[in-house]
Amino acid sequence: MSSHDCVGAVRRLLGVKKVGHGGTLDPLAEGVLPVAVGRATRLLPYLPEGKAYRAIVRFGLTTTTDDLEGDILTQQVADRLSVEDIAAHLPEFEGTIDQVPPAFSAIQVQGQRLYDLARKGREVTVPTRTVVIHHLTPQHWQPGKQPELTLDIACGPGTYIRAIARDLGDRVGTGATLAHLIRTRSGGFDVTHSLSIETVTDLVKTQGLELVDPAAALAHLPAIALVPDLARRWQQGQKFPPPVEIPPNTPYRVLNDASDEFLGIAQFEEREEGPILKAKMVL
Repeated sequence: MSSHDCVGAVRRLLGVKKVGHGGTLDPLAEGVLPVAVGRATRLLPYLPEGKAYRAIVRFGLTTTTDDLEGDILTQQVADRLSVEDIAAHLPEFEGTIDQVPPAFSAIQVQGQRLYDLARKGREVTVPTRTVVIHHLTPQHWQPGKQPELTLDIACGPGTYIRAIARDLGDRVGTGATLAHLIRTRSGGFDVTHSLSIETVTDLVKTQGLELVDPAAALAHLPAIALVPDLARRWQQGQKFPPPVEIPPNTPYRVLNDASDEFLGIAQFEEREEGPILKAKMVL
């Protein structure tokens, strides 16, 4: 199931046209996919950016897609490889690094997706991107002719775990590919609190599905409370100086001071005529 398939399933189950997700997950992967319904889809860009994964990297094998879905490029016995050999290279992947995405990915080059170009057999230069990897922590080592290392990875947006597997294999000289992937955290949501499509289906049938309150999903953002009159004017799209001094270009949760109701997202902007509080998204 692709991320698009998941959104389609939720749309059919809830009978709602407007459904979106908070970050693509490869079809062969599993794990957290934040899904927003109705007007809450406009809040997806404001979810926390960090993601976490549990990945199994298989050494001694390379493929066209950098995972087991692709055709085999090279294969060798790598039974002499040790977890210590690999661990010595892990610090090279932490911090802000340049990464070349897989040839089979959704990145656009000259208006076309890389996976479309790859399927047509066209060779293109894949653009390097800068990504942030907070840590890579080894969890389990499975020795063998093609040994496997389970890694916990915390990273920023735009990081390709398949590319980490590929590059790690290059570093140790055996080649490697991604054998399995679970996204354990995304958009502030944890896999332990996630629901399968099957569970969502059952809950919808029994009218027991409760969606996460947008205010809870965005609790990481700073908040600004407006008195009822200013709150009403803000909801109507009026611009006015912020009632308190707040940093510019930072998204804020806007609350009704009287009811504590979450009204939407605002941003403070500097203008020639003075600072204003601008509505970015009104619920």
